[in-house]
Amino acid sequence: MPDIITITLNPAVDKTYIVDDLVPEHKLRCANPVVEAGGGGINVSKGLKELGLSSEAVFFAGGRSGSQLSEILQREQIEYKAIKIEGETRESLVIIDSCTNKEYRIVVEGPSIDVPAFHEIIKLIESEKPGWIVASGSLPKGLPEDAYAIIATTAKRIGSNLVLDTSGPPLKSALTQGVYLMKPNLRELGNLTGVQPLKQDMVVPAAQKLIFEGKAEVIVVSMSSAGAVVVTREMHQHVPSPEVEQRSTVGAGDSMVSGMVWALQQNKSLKEMISWGVACGSAATMNTGTKLFKKGDAEKLFATIREKALI
Repeated sequence: MPDIITITLNPAVDKTYIVDDLVPEHKLRCANPVVEAGGGGINVSKGLKELGLSSEAVFFAGGRSGSQLSEILQREQIEYKAIKIEGETRESLVIIDSCTNKEYRIVVEGPSIDVPAFHEIIKLIESEKPGWIVASGSLPKGLPEDAYAIIATTAKRIGSNLVLDTSGPPLKSALTQGVYLMKPNLRELGNLTGVQPLKQDMVVPAAQKLIFEGKAEVIVVSMSSAGAVVVTREMHQHVPSPEVEQRSTVGAGDSMVSGMVWALQQNKSLKEMISWGVACGSAATMNTGTKLFKKGDAEKLFATIREKALI
C-alpha cells in the first residue's frame, strides 16, 4: 500500500480543445479533445507517478463522468479509491486558440457532496494511516468550510504529515488545527496575515508569524514568475523560477506540490524540496493544455536551479 494518499474533494474530467481561431458565431472545428483526469490531488498523484513514486488517489465519483475518471486512472496505472456519490462528476474545459496561444478555462461547479460521503474518506484515512496526506483543491458544494480542518485533525491523530494546497475560508479553518506544509500564493498569505498587498520582502516574516502561531511547520509561498520561498522557524530559502518558454500555467501548482512531496518522501533537504517543486512547476508550463510536467524537463531544470543556487 502506498505511503502517500492524495485527496481530491472536487475532481473533474478535464477536456482540452484546440481551435485555429476562436471567433463568435462560427463553427469552430478541431481535432478530438484531449481527455484527462483532473483535480488537485489527482494531479499530484499523476505528477508523483511521473517521478516514479506510487500514491493512492482518493476522490468522489458519480455518474458517467465519475466512471470515466476511474477508467482514465486505471489506464494510467494510478492506484485509486473512488467514493461513490449521487450526481455527476464535473467536467472542466480548456479551449486553446492556436492563433493567439490564449487559453479559455471553463470550470464547472460540480455536484453537491453530503457529509456521510465525506466521512467515508475520513474512515479510509484512519484505516490506512499513510505517512503523507496531500489534500488539494477547492471544496465542493455540500461540504462545510471545516472539511480540511477535519482532515487536519485526523492526520494529527494518526501521525500523518498533511500537505495542504487550498485557499479561502477552508484553508483558514484548517490552519486552526495545524498542518505540516501549506502552499499559499502572495495574495493568500496576505489574506491570512491581514497584510494587503503583501510584497516579496514581507513574505518571510508573514510566513513565520503563522508558523509561530502553530498554523504550519513549513510554508512554501509560490510567487509565479518570481519562483517560491520555503519558510520554517529556523530557515528560509528563495528559489527563482528558471527561464522557460511558457505555453500554459494550468497544473503548474499541482506539479509543484508533486515535486515537493516526492522530495520530502525521499528525505531530501528543504532546500532541495523547494528546488524540485519549482523545477516541476516550471516544467509544467512548457506543455499545452492541462498536461503536467515531464520528468526529463524537471530534471534538467532542477540541475539548472541547483547550479545557480548552490543547493
